[in-house]
Amino acid sequence: MLQQTQAPRVVPKFDAFMRRFPTAIACAAASVGEVIDAWSGLGYNRRAVSLHRAATVLRAEHGGNVPDALDALLALPGVGPYTARAVLVFAFERDIGLVDTNAGRFVSRALAGRAVDRAEAQRLADAAVPAGEAWTWGQAVFDLGAAVCTKQSPRCGQCPIAAACAWMVAGRPPPDPVFGSAGISRGQSKFVGSFRQGRGRLVHALRSGPVPADAVAATAGWPDDPQRATRAVESLVADGLAVVDPDGTVASP
Repeated sequence: MLQQTQAPRVVPKFDAFMRRFPTAIACAAASVGEVIDAWSGLGYNRRAVSLHRAATVLRAEHGGNVPDALDALLALPGVGPYTARAVLVFAFERDIGLVDTNAGRFVSRALAGRAVDRAEAQRLADAAVPAGEAWTWGQAVFDLGAAVCTKQSPRCGQCPIAAACAWMVAGRPPPDPVFGSAGISRGQSKFVGSFRQGRGRLVHALRSGPVPADAVAATAGWPDDPQRATRAVESLVADGLAVVDPDGTVASP
């Protein structure tokens, strides 16, 4: 839920979601439509579909338990390199470095002093983790990146590790290492009027019931562009977020 969604929006949704689906087995037993419904308000609804698919794999192949091996985690739908390592660190306390967008700034500036690719960023992060302290290290680096080592106007004068920061020691030469480094977010395209917004409107409407074919364009917010609305529906179907009846009615899966 925290991927691409701010924590204040996540906390109440997480608590409600866990009450409804307290285990992977409970999540897998529900329909994907129920999981999408519980995801309301978080955006990026494909994450809900991936979560439900991952839960079905956990039930079928792991007895409902989350595996503690990197390869097994990466095999789960919707789980990428960062998420898999985050599970290993925060659930199983493995000595692995985490490189999200906040930690990526720390790695490129403080550890490397230059732009780094994904493989090097991971190697540097892994090497920096004190034995047995991955959980604490991860939290500290996330907070440092979020509050001090920001993308725009980093607060180097307030940084507790400025004396050991490779970029700071070198005199902060241009270009800033965060530009071109792996794991650093690039910012999102404008949401208002976007294709993503239309998809979101349709998914929101489907939580209340099916949308008739002749209402799809208006529901998506494009009453004068039915072709765009059709493409949006097709993309929702491809992502597992909707189904279309023979008469063109769009419904939740």
